[in-house]
Amino acid sequence: MLDKAAHENFPVAPFFLPRAWRTDLMAVYGYARLVDDIGDGDLAPGGADAELLGLDRDQAGDALAMLDAFEADLHRVFQPFGEPRHPLLAALRPTVHRHGFTPEPFRGLIEANRQDQRIRRYATYQELLDYCELSANPVGRLVLGITGTASPERIRHSDAICTALQIIEHLQDVAEDLRRDRVYLPAEDMKRFGVTEADLAAPTGGARLRALVAKEAERAAALLNEGTPLVGSVHGRLKVLLAGFVAGGRAALRAVAAAGHDVLPGPPRPTKLSLLREVGATLRREG
Repeated sequence: MLDKAAHENFPVAPFFLPRAWRTDLMAVYGYARLVDDIGDGDLAPGGADAELLGLDRDQAGDALAMLDAFEADLHRVFQPFGEPRHPLLAALRPTVHRHGFTPEPFRGLIEANRQDQRIRRYATYQELLDYCELSANPVGRLVLGITGTASPERIRHSDAICTALQIIEHLQDVAEDLRRDRVYLPAEDMKRFGVTEADLAAPTGGARLRALVAKEAERAAALLNEGTPLVGSVHGRLKVLLAGFVAGGRAALRAVAAAGHDVLPGPPRPTKLSLLREVGATLRREG
C-alpha cells in the first residue's frame, strides 16, 4: 500500500505532517486503494483478501461479491463491538471513531466501484461529474475531517479539486481503462471531436484525440483553479499538504501537455521536480 501511495500524482501523507494525521490519512488511503483494487480486479493473487472477507478464495474475481462482502465488513467498523475481518478496515476503525465519521463517504467509494461494474461509458460530462461525486469527492471531505477544517465552502472547493484529480487520472489512463472495457471520455465530447473507440485503441493518439484530451485537460484545470482558494483558507502544514494536492494535478496536466496530449503510449507522469515547482507556485499564489 505504501508503494502504491508513492505512485500517486499527489503526496498522500508526507513526512512533515503530524504523526496522528499521517496515520489517519494512510488509513483512509488504504481503504480507498483497496476498494479500487477490488473494483479493478487488481487484488494480490491467491484470493487472500476474499478469504479475509469471509468468501471463498475463488470468489476473489467476482468484484460485486467482493464489494458486498467489503461493505458488510465496513459495517463492523461502525459497530461498538466486533472486529472487522480485513486488516485495512481494522486500521480504519480508530480513525473513524477519533473523528466521528459517518459511513456515507466510505460507502460512496464502494458505490463508485459498483458503478464501474455496471456502467462502462458516460454519455455526458455531467454524468462523469456525478461519478466523481462518488469516486473522488468523499476522499477530500475525509481529509478535511481528519484535519478538523471542514466547512461548507471548504468542502465545495475540495470537491472541485478532487473531481479535477479524478478527471486527470482518467486522461492519463485512457489506454489502460480501455483495456478494462471502460471509457471515461464523455461520448458527447468524443462525437464532437470525431473520436471513436478505435482511435483509443491505437498505439498513439491522432490529432482529433489529442484535441479532445486537451479540451478535457482544460476543464480539469478550470476545476483546479475553482478549488485552489481552499489552500489559502488554511495555515501551516495543512496549507502545504493541500498545495501538494493542487500541485499534483497541475504537474500532471503539464506532463500531459508536454506529451502533446498523446496519452496512448503510456500515462504521462510528472517528475518530482515539477511537482515541487508547482507546490511553490501554488503557495506563492495562495500565500
